[in-house]
Amino acid sequence: MLAIIKLTAMKKINYKHYLAGLLIIGSMAGCKRDFLDRRPEDTIVDANFYQTSAQVLAGSAPLYNLVWFSYNDKASHGIGDARGGVLYSGSYQIENTEMRTTATTAEVGSSWQSFFNIVGQSNLLINNVEKYAGVSVPENIKQHAIAEARFMRGLAYSYLVQNWGPVPIITNNNTLLQDTTLARNTVESVWEFIIRDISFAANNLPPTPVQTGRLTKWSAEGMLAKMYLTRAGLGGNGTRNQEDLDSAKYLAKHVIDNSGAALMRNYEDLFLMKNNNNSESLFSLQWKYDGTWGAQNSVQAFLAFGSSITGFSDGWGGDIGASKYIMDKYSPNDKRRKATFMYPGEHYSYIHQDVGAGVIKELDVPVNSKDATTGEPYNSRVWVKKYVVGRPEDNEGKVQQQRTEINTYMLRLADVYLIYADAVLGNNATTSDPLALEYFNAVRTRANLDAKQSITYDDIYNERFLEFAMEGQAWYDLVRLYYFNPTKALDIISHQDRGAYRVFPDKTVGATSWVVKEDPNDASRFFPVTAANFFLPIPSTELTKAPNLNKPPVPYQF
Repeated sequence: MLAIIKLTAMKKINYKHYLAGLLIIGSMAGCKRDFLDRRPEDTIVDANFYQTSAQVLAGSAPLYNLVWFSYNDKASHGIGDARGGVLYSGSYQIENTEMRTTATTAEVGSSWQSFFNIVGQSNLLINNVEKYAGVSVPENIKQHAIAEARFMRGLAYSYLVQNWGPVPIITNNNTLLQDTTLARNTVESVWEFIIRDISFAANNLPPTPVQTGRLTKWSAEGMLAKMYLTRAGLGGNGTRNQEDLDSAKYLAKHVIDNSGAALMRNYEDLFLMKNNNNSESLFSLQWKYDGTWGAQNSVQAFLAFGSSITGFSDGWGGDIGASKYIMDKYSPNDKRRKATFMYPGEHYSYIHQDVGAGVIKELDVPVNSKDATTGEPYNSRVWVKKYVVGRPEDNEGKVQQQRTEINTYMLRLADVYLIYADAVLGNNATTSDPLALEYFNAVRTRANLDAKQSITYDDIYNERFLEFAMEGQAWYDLVRLYYFNPTKALDIISHQDRGAYRVFPDKTVGATSWVVKEDPNDASRFFPVTAANFFLPIPSTELTKAPNLNKPPVPYQF
């Protein structure tokens, strides 16, 4: 079972308006017996903390949870899924679902802060290990911690460049404190920086994790394959760079052949808390339900449809759910749908619900509306299931209000399979390459869908859309496409049905079929987007304090 760090006496950092002032308001690392569950020190000072291997490894532990919290909390599904066309919302995610995201949209500020928090934490760890690590710490442990930091920094920059385009590359926190000439760097520079950081990680991380949940060589190579695949399209004008495609193909195949990772047999099992760090997971954020605030996974609070299935007064997700666009894409046989979204009248044996009067029973998803004319029961939302794990009694007690410890997937083997297929397809219209088909169909047949004999870019895009729905990936798949075919990416978004709907089950309990209809009261179903509003605006708070972020970007001097 995964042991997780209690970040109580951690020396952690958090940046308020990072680029504007870089005010360090916390401390950094905590320790108990194994990885994320080490015994905390009363006082941790950089100069005397990094004296043992255990302390050095403890110093990198916050990179697996705390610094990602502000993104994971709501921005991951707000940007990654709502803007990507997966979610419908009538409330707090409506700006993202309707492609009206602004510089003051909450998820813009929280994600920007989180990503630069990761950059700052990574820079600090690299500096501390290089400067303070004791002579008794083996070189491979020092390099391991630095590799973890560079992996996380590179990954944070991949989110930054895909959301905002040109952003400042920062490697020295202390220099930035006095820097009044901060400039953004070109998109090409940022991608080169990302490739270098994650390549370093791939060359310096071990093939097996030093502790459960830690990064490995395969985590880095798999992520690097994804970075090459995305960069391949940059400025391509309809084609992708073959050298980057070849690198993506090679790295993905290397991971598939050598990592020992394997697909979970049952897709739904991926999202049970007891299956954290399973055979398919190549990199996941690691959370602690009862640790310091920010070390827990809080998403159930915002995705679950009500408190009856969380056991606490959270469960604020009743007003969000699947978009009609994604519902129209699911085949009736696709097993991924039930693992991702709850249809009205559907039964879940492993989640329990308080139905009142002290009665707790297995969940039958409630049906809460009736058609005024026909009297037919329906729901106006298809609520989110993925990352909703249920009550404490469903999870060995490891649930509190706004707190679970289900891992957040950042890279699964299924992703690497589809990366390989995409890299093989490359600039071709179709491919029947045997290995590309083998890996593509492995993902597809697990979902209970028929294998294909040849595949196109649309096949891969649609498979990714359904496989990774509610994992914060849909938006970044659109960015990858936008890099080399902006017209197609914009067209996809503009034709995604993001309007209100009604879902009618065949039965209110034990339903097995559903009819989805447009809500007749909602005429706003499609939201065209252009190059002018495709990328996110820089948060207004940052521009107020650092107006030089408006200046033209410059190449980074490597």
